[in-house]
Amino acid sequence: MREFDAIFIGAGQAGPFLAARMASKGRRVALIERKYLGGTCVNAGCMPTKTLVASARTAHVARRAAEYGVQIGGDISVEMNTVRARAVKVTMDAREGLRTWFEALETMSVIHGEARFQDAHTITVGHEKMTAPQIFINVGARPSIPDYPGLADVPYLTSTSIIQLDTLPRHLIVIGGSYIGLEFGQMYRRFGARVTVIERSPRLASREDEDISDAIADIMRAEGIAIHTGATGLSFRATGGDIEVATDGGVIVGSHILVATGRRPNTDDLGLETAGVKMDERGYIVVDDRLSTNVEGIWALGDCNGRGAFTHTSYNDFEIVAANLLDGADRKLSDRIPAYALYIDPPLGRVGMTERQARASGRPILVSTRPMSRVGRAVEKGETQGFMKIVADADTRQILGAAILGIEGDEAIHGIIDAMNAKTPYPALQWSVPIHPTVSELVPTLIADLKQLS
Repeated sequence: MREFDAIFIGAGQAGPFLAARMASKGRRVALIERKYLGGTCVNAGCMPTKTLVASARTAHVARRAAEYGVQIGGDISVEMNTVRARAVKVTMDAREGLRTWFEALETMSVIHGEARFQDAHTITVGHEKMTAPQIFINVGARPSIPDYPGLADVPYLTSTSIIQLDTLPRHLIVIGGSYIGLEFGQMYRRFGARVTVIERSPRLASREDEDISDAIADIMRAEGIAIHTGATGLSFRATGGDIEVATDGGVIVGSHILVATGRRPNTDDLGLETAGVKMDERGYIVVDDRLSTNVEGIWALGDCNGRGAFTHTSYNDFEIVAANLLDGADRKLSDRIPAYALYIDPPLGRVGMTERQARASGRPILVSTRPMSRVGRAVEKGETQGFMKIVADADTRQILGAAILGIEGDEAIHGIIDAMNAKTPYPALQWSVPIHPTVSELVPTLIADLKQLS
């Protein structure tokens, strides 16, 4: 039995950073990873996918070069081997950086293998046993595959396996019209594939307000992407070298299928029931406001706790636990204001409540919108799709939420994120003097146009 001060299961974007902090203080820690250091973000999420998005955008801008007075001889083509190699290099460089960092920490042991609870404070990896008074679970999530008729009998891609493609699909059918599906759909359309998106909900990105969803659909359709919403009765059948996708609305034939219908936590093979750790009906580990499970001495961080599905929320889980355990603070999950981005192009930056959520809260709200066609930066760059929206509380004058769907929206949203975290009343932003010409310079104008809804 090996004894440690702390054991970390999973090397994603939360546990390893806490492990490294503890190791830097001389504590003996074990970091167990069954596959690759870095978790989803480094290996199958943000880093490789946003690298692919950058390649796709480059192709898109090149095709529009004549609009800017730039002449490029011949057709624009994409070399998928090079595209994939570039994404692989970004991943491998990040993974190697983590390996080098961890090897330099004298009291950290990196153990590769499958971890399983034997009891609440004993972990087995193969035939090896180890124990610690503190155990941190950071095992992440994986693509969830629905039980559609015939799907198991046809070849399909997930958000993990599609990254490995080094050829261009003739016709990519994306099952799922939410964030992952939309990003890959636009990406592969820009690479040159025909793309169809099938979504069972009435609209794309159904978490968003209806006007945001409609604008996203307009952006996708403008690039030649076929969209089928409200699709029911899906079934799949291989036919020759293609795949037939049947819905109640007809049959669509494609060369490749991407299943992008959500994710599920990697908690089903950890032996959590042996440790007495409580999970919800979807398999997410139940945690309190400080990320503790129901078992003393066990915490769950990152995607596997269902309290955030992003790299930045996972990293914030690390920050909360590190502050509370190592710095004498009392930080809580409930203090976190949700924020995220959808990396289609132009991107969507989002923070806080949607307008729909604010209305449902029953409070008096103010709303303002402004088309990106009124933003100088967007006009100058020739990218005026989308709009900006802000929602505020009429009584407290606090910003409740905002959305910027448009060029650089994922960056411009941060001024509002910062204001919300600082609890700055919106009039203070109205009288700021932002730099011209930027997307952020429209925020004071947006705030000035706030109007109360009936």
